[in-house]
Amino acid sequence: MDIFQKCFDYDRADKVKAMGLYPYFVPLQGHVGAEMEIGGHGLIMLGSNNYLGLTDNPYVMEKAREAVLKYGTGCTGSRFLNGTLDLHIELEERLASFLNKEACLTYSTGFQANLGTIGTLAGREDTIYLDRKNHASIIDGARMGYARVVKYRHNDLGQLRHILEKNAGQPGMIITDGVFSMEGDLADICGLADLAEEFKVRLLVDDAHGVGAMGKTGKGTAEHLGCHERVDLMVGTFSKSFACIGGFAAGPKGVISYLQHNARTNIFSASLPPAAVATVLAALDILEEQPELIGKVHRAAERCRAGLASMGYNVGRSEAPIVPIIVGDDLDCFRFWKDLFDNGVFTNPVVSPAVDPGEAMLRTSYMASHTDDMIDRALEVFQEVGLRHGLIGG
Repeated sequence: MDIFQKCFDYDRADKVKAMGLYPYFVPLQGHVGAEMEIGGHGLIMLGSNNYLGLTDNPYVMEKAREAVLKYGTGCTGSRFLNGTLDLHIELEERLASFLNKEACLTYSTGFQANLGTIGTLAGREDTIYLDRKNHASIIDGARMGYARVVKYRHNDLGQLRHILEKNAGQPGMIITDGVFSMEGDLADICGLADLAEEFKVRLLVDDAHGVGAMGKTGKGTAEHLGCHERVDLMVGTFSKSFACIGGFAAGPKGVISYLQHNARTNIFSASLPPAAVATVLAALDILEEQPELIGKVHRAAERCRAGLASMGYNVGRSEAPIVPIIVGDDLDCFRFWKDLFDNGVFTNPVVSPAVDPGEAMLRTSYMASHTDDMIDRALEVFQEVGLRHGLIGG
C-alpha cells in the first residue's frame, strides 16, 4: 500500500468544511489583543494564550524592533555553533535568576524544549511516569528517549504511589503539566514532590501555562501551590505570557550543561531570532515590574467562570486563566463555536484526540487586558447562544 494512502483517505476535516463549521486555521488580521477584527467582523478574543496581554505592548514591540536593527533578522545557525548571541546568554541568566534555578537553556519552541529535555534525559535504565493528560510534547519527548514509560490516571497520586512502590529503587522521573492546557486544572505538584522525595526520583514540571500567569510573582504553578523550590526541573514556553515563541528548561547547572551538549533539538535547530529573544526579555521586565498583571488575568477569568457557571454551563475544575465549557459531541461543539463566532466571541473548539472522545469542549482563555465590560458582553452572547443550542436552561 502507498504510504500516502491514509492521507488520501482522510476526509474528517473536509466533511466539517462542507457543513460550514470548520473552526481551524482562521486567518487573524492585525494584533491579537483582547478585541480584534477578522474580515471586518469585530470579536472579543477568548481564544488566545496571551495571558499578560503583551503581544501589542509598545515597550515590548520597541525592544523587538531595536533588536532587529542591531542584530538583523536571524542567526542562521544553531546555538552550538554560530547561533548564540549575547542576548541569548542574557535571557538564560535572567530566567534562571527569576525562577530561582541554577541555570537555564533556551530552545526554539516550547515543543522542542520538551522533546529535547525529556528525550535526552530518558535513558535505557530509567522509568518515566506520566500523567495521562500531559501535553503532547511531553508524550512525544518520552517516546524519543529510551526509558520505560508508565502512565497514571489524571492527578491520581494513589495510583502513582502504587506504581512507584512496584518500581522502588529504579532511577526515574515524574513528569507533569503544571496547568493542564485544555481543562485548566492544576497538578498536585506538592503531592508529587512528596512522592518524588520518598521514592528518590526526580520531578519535572512543564509549566507552559503557569509561568507568568500563576503564583504571586509569576514563577508558576508550583509557586502558586507553595512548593516551587521542590521542583527539580522546569520546562516552559515563551508563546504564552512572554508574547512570542520559544521555550526553556531550568534546573541544576550540571543538568543544563548536559542538555546543552546532548539535546538534539537544541544542537540541530537554529537559535531563536534576535527579535524573539528581545521580546521575551521585555516581557520579563514588565512581569517583574508589574506583577499585578497576574491578578488582573485571574480576575477576568474568574468573572467569566462565575458567570458561565451561574448560567448552568459545565466549566470543569479550572483554577487557571483557562475556562473550559464541556459540550460533549464534536459536531455540537463546532456548531456552538460557529454561533459564538458569528455573534462576536472567539473561542477554541477542542475535540479528540486533544480530549477524550465524547468530551469535546470550547476552551476559553483570558488576558490581563480584558475589561469587565468585555467579559460582560461575552457573557451576554454565551447566554443567548447557549439557550439557542440547549446547552443551558432558560
